[in-house]
Amino acid sequence: MKYLYILLFLLISALQLSAQTFTINGTVKTTAGKGVANATIILKNSRYATKCDTAGNYQLSGITTNKYTITVTAIGHKQVSQTINVNSNLTINLVMEESVQQLNDVNVAATKDKTFGVTRLKAIEGTTINAGKKSEVIVMDDINANKSTNNSRQIYAKVAGLNIWESDGGGIQLGIGGRGLNPNRVTNFNTRQNGYDISADALGYPESYYSPPAELTERIEILRGASSLQYGTQFGGLINFKLRSAPVDKPIEVTASETAGSWNFFNTSSSIGGTIKKIQYYTFFQHKQGDGWRPNGHFNDNTAYASITYNATDRLVLTLQYTYMDYLAQQPGGLTDKQFAADPRQSIRSRNWFRVNWNLGAFILDYKINDNLKFNSRFFGLYAGRDAVGNLDYINRTDLGADRNLYRDKYKNYGNESRLLYTYKIGNTPQNLLVGMRYYSGHTDRRQGLGNNASTGTDADFEYGTSATDVNAFQHYTFPNYNLAFFAENIFRITPKFSIIPGIRYENIVTKAAGSYVVVNTDLAGNVIFRKDSIDNKNRNRSFLIGGIGFSYFQSEAMQFYANISQNYRAINFNDLNSSLRGLRVDPNLQDETGYSADLGMRGNIRDIFNYDVSVFAIQYDNRIGNLDTADASFNDFRYRTNIGRSRNIGLESFAELEVLHFINPDAKTTQVSVFSNLALINARYLNSRKTAFNNRKVELAPDVIFKTGLTFRQNKFKASYQFAYNSQQYTDATNAEFTANAINGLIPAYTVMDLSTSYKFNKTFTLQGTINNLTDKRYFTRRAESYPGPGIIPADARGYFLTLQVKL
Repeated sequence: MKYLYILLFLLISALQLSAQTFTINGTVKTTAGKGVANATIILKNSRYATKCDTAGNYQLSGITTNKYTITVTAIGHKQVSQTINVNSNLTINLVMEESVQQLNDVNVAATKDKTFGVTRLKAIEGTTINAGKKSEVIVMDDINANKSTNNSRQIYAKVAGLNIWESDGGGIQLGIGGRGLNPNRVTNFNTRQNGYDISADALGYPESYYSPPAELTERIEILRGASSLQYGTQFGGLINFKLRSAPVDKPIEVTASETAGSWNFFNTSSSIGGTIKKIQYYTFFQHKQGDGWRPNGHFNDNTAYASITYNATDRLVLTLQYTYMDYLAQQPGGLTDKQFAADPRQSIRSRNWFRVNWNLGAFILDYKINDNLKFNSRFFGLYAGRDAVGNLDYINRTDLGADRNLYRDKYKNYGNESRLLYTYKIGNTPQNLLVGMRYYSGHTDRRQGLGNNASTGTDADFEYGTSATDVNAFQHYTFPNYNLAFFAENIFRITPKFSIIPGIRYENIVTKAAGSYVVVNTDLAGNVIFRKDSIDNKNRNRSFLIGGIGFSYFQSEAMQFYANISQNYRAINFNDLNSSLRGLRVDPNLQDETGYSADLGMRGNIRDIFNYDVSVFAIQYDNRIGNLDTADASFNDFRYRTNIGRSRNIGLESFAELEVLHFINPDAKTTQVSVFSNLALINARYLNSRKTAFNNRKVELAPDVIFKTGLTFRQNKFKASYQFAYNSQQYTDATNAEFTANAINGLIPAYTVMDLSTSYKFNKTFTLQGTINNLTDKRYFTRRAESYPGPGIIPADARGYFLTLQVKL
C-alpha cells in the first residue's frame, strides 16, 4: 500500500509539472553590443516564435516543459542556434555576428520605357544636378534616322528650337545652334563626350571639328542655358554625347554595319565589347567615304574609340578612354546668289582641302565614399590639329591659280573636373549638395601663310611655300589659355513636391596671344613695295562670380513645372583676338560677352501615351560680338569685328508626341503609331547698338519659326518614320542685308525638307535599314560661310538614298 501512495504522488506531480508553462526572455545583440532590431526567434519544431524590438529585446511566453532548439535569424547576420531545457523561466542573451558574403554578379533587367526617341534627364544623375532645368535626351536606339551620315536634321528632330547647318553630306562636322545662337561648329554649346571636353579649346576656340559618330553614341544629353553654373559659360547650354559601353551580361559581343548610298557613299563600322569578371571593354572603328553631291566634294573619314573599365570594388570604378579621328575632305566652295539660282550643284573651287587629326584621352574615377557621398573626377587631354588650304578669296572673284592660303592649327589641352555629391537631411527630407572644381590649360599654335608654290595647285598639299612672296605673307601666333573654376548647387526640397535649386560659379580666365605677322603691299606685277614686320602680345586676366536659381514642382509624372534664371558669360576667343580671314579686322578693345538665360516651362508623360514639354525662354546678350561693314580712310571696304551692342532673344518652345493607336485600339500590343510636333517661335532683336541703324534689327541666324513634325509606325519587327522640317527665313548679319555681291552676308530663304526612314529587324542578329534624305528633292541652303567651306552660299544636298545592313553577334 505504501508503494501505491508513492506512485500516485509521483503521477500527480508529473501531471502538475506538465501543465505548468514558463517564459523565456533576453536580448539579441551584435558583437559590438548593438541590439539587432527585428531579429526572428523561434523554438524549432514548435509553434513558439517572436521578433525583437528596435533595441533587440524579445520575450517568448506560455512555453511548456521540454527540450528545444532556439534559433535566431536576421538579415545581414549569421544564424545563431542553441539547445535549451525549459523547466523554469529563463533569460537567454544571444550574440550575432554580421555576415558579409560575396555574391555572384546579378543582372537586373528592367522593362524598357517607351521613349519614342526622346526623354529627359533625371533630377540627379551620377554626380550632376539637373532639377529645375530644361533638358532633352535623344535615345539613339529608339530613333529611326540615317545614323551612318550623322544626319542632324533627323537625329535632333524632336529637340525644340535648334537651327541646323547642313554643310557636308557625310555628317563629319556638327553645326547646331539653339534659340537664335550661331550654329557654327556648335560654338555656342559646351560640347562634351562622356562628360569631358571635345572642342578645340573650350574657352579660347570652342569649335568642334570632331563629332562622335551616331553609330557610336548611346544617347545625346542636352541642357539649356542654366547649365552654365555646373559646366561652364556658354549661352547655348550643354551637349554631352554619352557613348556606347560594353554589355554586362556576356564576355563578347560583336556588331558590324555596312552602308551604301548616293554619290558613292560608303560606311563601314564595327564594335567589340564585353565583360570579363571585373573588366568591361569596348572598342569601335568607323570608316566612311564619298564623293558628295557637288563636284570637288570627296571625303575620307576614320574614327576609332576604345574604353576599358575596371570595377575595383563595389564602390570604386576606374575608366580609361581614347578617341582617334582623322579625315581629309575636298571642299567645293561657296556660290553667289546668282550661281545658286542657276545651278546649286556646280562648284567653282577645285583647290580647297581640309584636314583634321584628333587625339582625345580621358581617365575617369568614380568613388562611392558611402551611401550619401559620391565623388567623380575626370582627367582629360587633347592633342589635335586642323589644316586648311585653298583659295579663300571672295567667291565672286575668279581663281587664277595663284598660291593658295594655308592655315595650320595645333591644339594641346589638358584639364580636370571633379565633383562631390552629398546627400543630407533637413528634418526627414533628403537634400542634395553638389560642389566641384575645374582646371583647364589650353595651348594653340596657329600659322598662316601661302601654300607650296611647287605643288600642282590642286592637290591636298599642306606645306608652306618658300618664295619671297610666300615668306612675306607668313604669320605665326600662340594662344595660351588658362581657366580655374569652382561651382556649387544645392537642391532644397521644401516639400516632397517643391524644390529650390540655387547655384554659384567662380571663374578665373586668362587669355593670351603672342605672335608676329608681316604687312606686305605689292604692285600690279606682284613686286613687294612695302613690308613691315610686327610683334603682337595680348594678355587678358579676369575673375568673376555668376549665380542662378532654379525651381521645380513635381505634381506627378503627368505634370511637372520648372523655372530657372542664370547669369552667363562668353569669353572672347582666338578669332576675336586675331583674324586671318581676308577683309576682316578685329577691334583691339573687344570685350567679353555677358548676360543671362531664363526658362519657364511645364512637361510630363501621361501613361507613356502622351509626352510633352512647353516652355518660354529669354536670353539677354550684352556686348554681343558681330561684324560691321565699313571702310578705311583709303576707301578700302572691310568687315570690322567688334562689340556691336545688346540683343534680346525671347521665344516659345514646344514639343509633344502622342501614341494615337491607343485611342483606336487600346489592346494593340505589337503595333504603335505615334505623331510628334516640335515648334519654336523666336523673337531676337538688337536693343541698342553702336550704330543706331541696327536698333530693333533682327539678330542674325535667328529664324522666327522652326517647325518639325513627323509620324512613326511600328509593327512587330518593322518600323517606318516620316519627318517634315521647316525653317523660316533668317539673316546672316546685324544689318539684315538681303544681298551682297560676295554672298557672305544676305538672306537665307525659308525652306522645307522631308525625310523617310525604315528598318526591319529579321531577328536578334540581322537588321536592315533604308533612308531617303530630302524626299522631294528640294534645292535650298542653310548657310553662308565667311571662310571654309566657302566663302559664300553652301548648298544643302539633293535627294539621296542609303541602305544599311547591321549584324550583331
